[in-house]
Amino acid sequence: MAVRDNPYGAFNFMVKLGDAGGEDQIVAGFSDVSGLGSEVKFSEYRNGNDKENHVRKIPNINSTDEVTLKRGLIGDLRLFTWLKATREGLYSPQTVTITLLDEARAPVCRWVLLAAQPKKWMGPTLAGKGGGEVAMEELHLVAERIDFQSA
Repeated sequence: MAVRDNPYGAFNFMVKLGDAGGEDQIVAGFSDVSGLGSEVKFSEYRNGNDKENHVRKIPNINSTDEVTLKRGLIGDLRLFTWLKATREGLYSPQTVTITLLDEARAPVCRWVLLAAQPKKWMGPTLAGKGGGEVAMEELHLVAERIDFQSA
């Protein structure tokens, strides 16, 4: 990632679900990505014979936050099919790559969700009041690890 004075905009990004190319790759024109995060948990420990009277912080397990993807409903059933397969016990983790783009649409950096699986799918809220609302669907993912890479 190049260092620059101005931060990158959060509105140019691409989401790729599944292996590179091929029919298994899920169409992913998402409008929102949220929840990219990782946390390391620490244990407190102190030897009984330590000369200083304080505990040490020892890193142990780490966890990732739940990632939420939102997009306009386009009639592609593969997100729901993936959730349904997971619900029925078919273990099918995917690598999910979220790439931030600069103003010229060149890749800047990426977040890679390893062994991602669908946790929750939410269909659109429908209302007959008229207006210009877009029917949106949401996919909540859990992942074993999130890696951050420069492009």
